Amino acid sequence: VMTGSRMAEKMRQYGNALAAMSNEAVEYVRGIPVVKTFGQSVFSFRRFKATIDEYEKWVVAYTKELRMPMLFYTAAINGVFAFLIAGGLLATRQGVTSKFLLNLLFYIIITPVISLTLTKIMYMSESKLIVEDALSRIDSVLDAAPVSVPNAPKHPKDSSVELENVHFSYDGAQEVIKGVSLRVEPGQTVALVGPSGGGKSTLASLMARFFDANSGSVRIGGVDVREIPKEELMDTVSFVFQNSRLIKGSILDNVKLGRPDATEEQVLAALKDAQCMDILEKFPEGIHTVIGTKGVYLSGGEQQRVAIARAMLKNAPILILDEATAFADPDNEAKVQAAFAELARGKTVIMIAHRLSTVVNADCIYVVRDGQIAESGTKDVLCAKGGLFEKMWRDYQSSVQWKVAKEG
Repeated sequence: VMTGSRMAEKMRQYGNALAAMSNEAVEYVRGIPVVKTFGQSVFSFRRFKATIDEYEKWVVAYTKELRMPMLFYTAAINGVFAFLIAGGLLATRQGVTSKFLLNLLFYIIITPVISLTLTKIMYMSESKLIVEDALSRIDSVLDAAPVSVPNAPKHPKDSSVELENVHFSYDGAQEVIKGVSLRVEPGQTVALVGPSGGGKSTLASLMARFFDANSGSVRIGGVDVREIPKEELMDTVSFVFQNSRLIKGSILDNVKLGRPDATEEQVLAALKDAQCMDILEKFPEGIHTVIGTKGVYLSGGEQQRVAIARAMLKNAPILILDEATAFADPDNEAKVQAAFAELARGKTVIMIAHRLSTVVNADCIYVVRDGQIAESGTKDVLCAKGGLFEKMWRDYQSSVQWKVAKEG
């Protein structure tokens, strides 16, 4: 009916329309609490309905385009059947042999079978094109260039972290990191602060080699991260993210992601150090309590402490905290801070934070703005300079005083 590249293009358009509608449906459902809070349900549903209308428009246009080909196809197949019946009736008037009747009966029976088979083949070919389009989308992800494997692996000599004239762009056009150089000595705690979108999380991702720098070098223990075996690099660096990633499974399973061969006693010790014992006491099954994909039975601070326990169990020498206290509720904040203090003991710590009270004791604070290091130093040194950090600190102090005054 419609074959070749034209049909393949139609199936690609179908896949795009269906994907857009599905994505918008997921976003609509996820955003219902926010939409209700701000009274934007009509606007949000309008976006969702727009993708449904676009999908409907494609289906209607596709159906209209198939009307004439399907009409001719149906007429051709069923016309043969009608011709056989008419021919048989005409032949009976003139007298026929038993052999002719048997042949006629055979073709009358077999013709609908052939018609049904051809129709199934047509629909199967359409399904084949849909599957091929879906597979091409999967292949586009699987064919992405993997992280290169070093030919002559090297091993870090310590837990220092160094960036030298690093440049990086996500899309190859707009640079988000522009010539950044910094060094973190073994056992030091440094903080990356600055306006949102300045490149702080990107710098942390480059340190863990989630991406490779376009130019410059990122070194751990004096070795370029591109020359360190992936498994060893992951054993060297531990992350605690802003949005804690908890899998669907037990608390034990979630913590053991840090070290799969750990015993239950070691997991319990990590949970204790991470101030998680009150969490276990809430549930009859304790460490074997099953939590949802996003920790649906735990508060934000509780999820964060479980993530800290995971990092404690891993016990990597380098720890990267990416806005790790952002979602801690007031009741859990003190416990989260105590857990961080235990986790950071004896480690090299790179801390990304907007809450400036968490970085005042850092050995060095790097202020990141527009993908560059705007200034660096201790909290007192930076406040004395009167630069960007000093302004951020004044704004932070004002917000704290406003909060205290309001509560008073």
